[in-house]
Amino acid sequence: MLTSLFLLLGMFSLNTARTTLVIEAEQGKEPLIVYYGSREAAPADIATVRASGAKPQRAYPVYDMRVGELAIGNPAYALAVTQSDGAFTLDLAIENASVRRWENGEILEVVSRDKYYPVTVKNCWKSYEKEDLFETWVEITNGGKKDISLRRYYSGVLPIHKGNVHVSTFGGSWGDEARMVTAPLDNGIRLVRNIDGIRNAQSSHSEAMISLDGAPQENSGRVIGAALCWGGNYDLMFSTMAKHNYHWFLAGICPDNAEYHLEPRGTFTTPALAYSFSNEGLSGVSRNFHRWGRKYRLAHGDKERKILLNSWEGVYTRVSEPVLDKMMADWSELGGELFVLDDGWFGGKYKRTPTDCALGDWVVDKEKLPHGIPGLVQSAGRKGLKFGIWIEPEMTNTKSELFEKHPDWVLRPLHHAPIYGRGGTQLILDFTNPEVQDFIFGVVDGLMKQDPGLDYIKWDCNASIGAAGSPRLKYQSHLQAEFWAGFKKTLDRIRAAYPDLTIQTCSSGGGRASWGILPWFDEFWVSDNSDACQRVYMQWTASYFYPAITMASHISAVPNHQTGRVTSMKFRIHVAMSGRLGMEMQPKDMNPEEKELVREALVQYKRIRPVVQFGDIYRLHSPYEDGKFSSLMYCSEQKDKAVFYWFRLDNDRTHHIFPAVPMAGLDPNRNYKVEELVRGSSKPCAFEGKVFSGKFLMEHGLEMPYVHAEGKTEWSSHVLYLQAQ
Repeated sequence: MLTSLFLLLGMFSLNTARTTLVIEAEQGKEPLIVYYGSREAAPADIATVRASGAKPQRAYPVYDMRVGELAIGNPAYALAVTQSDGAFTLDLAIENASVRRWENGEILEVVSRDKYYPVTVKNCWKSYEKEDLFETWVEITNGGKKDISLRRYYSGVLPIHKGNVHVSTFGGSWGDEARMVTAPLDNGIRLVRNIDGIRNAQSSHSEAMISLDGAPQENSGRVIGAALCWGGNYDLMFSTMAKHNYHWFLAGICPDNAEYHLEPRGTFTTPALAYSFSNEGLSGVSRNFHRWGRKYRLAHGDKERKILLNSWEGVYTRVSEPVLDKMMADWSELGGELFVLDDGWFGGKYKRTPTDCALGDWVVDKEKLPHGIPGLVQSAGRKGLKFGIWIEPEMTNTKSELFEKHPDWVLRPLHHAPIYGRGGTQLILDFTNPEVQDFIFGVVDGLMKQDPGLDYIKWDCNASIGAAGSPRLKYQSHLQAEFWAGFKKTLDRIRAAYPDLTIQTCSSGGGRASWGILPWFDEFWVSDNSDACQRVYMQWTASYFYPAITMASHISAVPNHQTGRVTSMKFRIHVAMSGRLGMEMQPKDMNPEEKELVREALVQYKRIRPVVQFGDIYRLHSPYEDGKFSSLMYCSEQKDKAVFYWFRLDNDRTHHIFPAVPMAGLDPNRNYKVEELVRGSSKPCAFEGKVFSGKFLMEHGLEMPYVHAEGKTEWSSHVLYLQAQ
């Protein structure tokens, strides 16, 4: 009966384990969103409300004759087209709608056609039942005999009913990535826009958290999280008019300087907009995105990440075989699993000692490394280590043999001088060029064929496209679309040839923390700023959409190379253990006590690695709340193991009051034994080795001592391992 009523009303219900999305798609009309939220809402009630005359919202508003209905001046339309005769108006009507199954849900396709022009729009919604997540995207087809122009082509729209709605967005700058800003939604336009071209997570992130019940809470309240899965320029727009009951959220490729001319019989497919609803607060949405990302978006999301030492802050470009061999020996002795050689290893005619030359000339500098990369791989293998290497294959320098041979391979404004990046000499290779695609594939292919034992690549990207163009393009406004099509084609080819290779994306630090990039990468470098105190904030914010397995978090030297801050080795270790653990320093510079602490940390991290990298996150006390301390934890899916983190962030010696932090995610009916990890010379906590019920830990928590081993209070920390008894 209920199914018949839904069909009578032209409604399609897509369900996940705990959420429901209802789309109305009546023939001759336009798609409407009837409901999105908890599955606890009875389907009968949704159908009854709709049948009683309640007005659903437009699922994909286009620039048409109804734009004025949104309220005068409201730019909340997702698609704007210039027809072949110059007309702007669309008049779409649904031709058909259908649902089909896939292995973990359903896909709804609603096909609409313009009543006069040969333009077809297919709106698609895909459910991920186990992960409580939906993706939406649009396919626009020109069925005519002349080009049409897409002036705006967003991926999806969500109407948000007005109320006490707060939005959290994320951004920052180099060395201070992934900062969070939260504010209530009010009348007007709130726009998050990226126009860097290539590093779309440096100054802003293509994600947002929408809290429907007032100021956001971590583990309670209704929240919608949304992420645009795209590597280039984007818009996240919130549009609110005073005389309308809804906020409009729209997301998609930024239309500025990106008008797309769609050829006859051509189809343009937008990137997916992923979104998830939870009534368990911000952390609830995060858990959904983490599960979905690990299974469907992240390269090798089901494989543990190795503990690595990266050479950059240890030696920078001053690499040599004896120095690297000693670093690898020290790292092996400490229990490491992988050594990564960073920048400085290459250069023929131009030597990569300063960082303003030689990009593109991927030949070993034999003066630094007489036995080449194979010699280092073999040396690592004898020490029980895997080996990785840094490259920046999308770039070249004006001082390089590559640029001298192929000056036409770089992006540049037509009829103007190139726009230079890092060091005033760096240029971006033109991914729209098939020869460039072949070259970049060849960089990886050449390294792997030279030594198949290569296990890991750090793939960097340190420039912005900006106002650059490509002489290959008929329309310069196609640069974003064609550049990323070439990127995808090249990375697909690399992944097909080397499916087991681990690849990190690094882009002036965290510039490519994006679900639009991660299908080809295993992890990202959160920031070039390795200061542990700063990393607490950045990794906290990154965790809203990205699981710990994606976040490269390294123990670094003090004074920190970016901030000059001095923190204890224990604190630096604990912060790094909350992500994918690694090291970014010279091991020989550590004293015996520090080495022993690192050795212990690597042993303990290997124990907790499955929980941290694959577990469910529960953020408990935000560093943004008062700046005094932060706490989070990971729980296994079976709730038999958990790892709890506590970090003190201030250095106010007069402040000695820290409340116990109630935990989350445990089984209230099980008992857990508490073990403190990497304690060093600190005294054991009073609860060390004790057993507590999950109910007690989640209702009361444990009080953390705030004095660390050196007898100081600032930047103290604790990591607790909880195991069910």
